[in-house]
Amino acid sequence: MPNSELMPIGVFARRSGLTPSALRFYADSGLLPPAEVDPTSGYRYYSADQVVRATVLRRLREIAMPLAGVEAVLGSGTDEAFRLLDEHVSKVAEDAAAARRKAAVVKSALGNVPSLPITALKGPVLADAVEQVLTATAREPGLPVLAGLRVEADHEAVTLTATDRYRLSTRTLVPAEPPARTWAGTVDGDEMRAAAAEIRRSPLVRLEAVPHGLRLRTAGREDRYCRSLTEEFPGHRLMLASLGEVTTRVTASKEPLLRALEEHPGERVELHVTARGVDVVSVDGEHPGIPLPATATGRDLRIRFELTTLYPAVSTAIGPDVLLDLRGDDQPVTIRSADRGDLTTLAMPTRPGHLA
Repeated sequence: MPNSELMPIGVFARRSGLTPSALRFYADSGLLPPAEVDPTSGYRYYSADQVVRATVLRRLREIAMPLAGVEAVLGSGTDEAFRLLDEHVSKVAEDAAAARRKAAVVKSALGNVPSLPITALKGPVLADAVEQVLTATAREPGLPVLAGLRVEADHEAVTLTATDRYRLSTRTLVPAEPPARTWAGTVDGDEMRAAAAEIRRSPLVRLEAVPHGLRLRTAGREDRYCRSLTEEFPGHRLMLASLGEVTTRVTASKEPLLRALEEHPGERVELHVTARGVDVVSVDGEHPGIPLPATATGRDLRIRFELTTLYPAVSTAIGPDVLLDLRGDDQPVTIRSADRGDLTTLAMPTRPGHLA
C-alpha cells in the first residue's frame, strides 16, 4: 500500500479519538497493529479501514472493559459480541451496586452518627409506590434531580413524588406507625428502585434520616441506604396548588385506553372528548380514530399528547378505571384511579398546533 493512502500516527489519533501513546500501547499488545512501520525511521502508519476498529476499541475501553474482553469482542461475530457486552455491563452494574452498599455501611460507621427515625411503612406498599412513581423520572445531563425521588413525611402521611417536567407522579402513603417527625428530601431514584426489590419482601420498613441520605431498615435483612441529591427539586407543590379548574372529566376503562394507545401509529396522539365518549385519533388525520366507551362530563375538548408522556401516565394508574381531569388543551391533565386517589399523575399536553 503506498504511503499516500496511509495516515501517520498523529492523523490516525485524531480520526480515531485515541492518543498516540494509546495507539502505541494497543499496537504492542496486538489489539491494533499499524498497517505499516517504516523500517528506517520506525514511524507507524495506519489505514483508513482501521478507523472503525480503533473507534470500537476506544468505546469498549470507555466502558471499562478489560483488554481480554476487548480482544474477545473484536474477534467475535455480532451475536457473540452482543453477549459479551451484555455480560460486561451486567458485571459493572453489579459491582457498582455492591460498592454503593458497602459505602453506605462505611458512612453509617464513620463517626458513629446516630440516625433519626422518621416513620414506618409496609414493605410491599412502599415498594409498589416507589416503582409506580419513578416511571415519571428522566435522565438528563446536568439535571440529576429529574432522576430522583422526593420523599416528604409529615404527621399524617408519607408522599413520594417524581417528575421529568412533562409528567409528575405522586403517591400518598399511610404510615404503619405514627411518624416520629417531619422530614423532606430528594434521594437517588436508582438506589431507591434497587432497594424496592429488597423491601418488597419485608412486612415493615423503617425510614431513618442519616447524614446525606435515607436509611431503610428491615428486620432480618441488610439495611439499605439511598443518598440524597443536593439539587433543588422542581416546585411541584406550587404547581399542584395552582392547577386551574377542571372543565372536562372523563372516566374510562384503563385496558381499552392502553390498547388504543399501543395501536396508535404515530408519536403523538389526540383525544377527542365529547358527551359520547373519547376518540383516540391521529394528529396528522391520516389514520382512523379509535372510539372508546367512556363517561364524559363538561365541555367538549380536543387535546394532544406525546405518546411517551400519556402512555406511562395511564399505565401506572391503580385499578381497572382511570379518571382524567382536563383543564383545557394547554393545561396539565390529572390522571388517577377512578376509585383510589393515592396515586396521581399529571401529564403535560403538547401545545395546540405544535407538531415538532
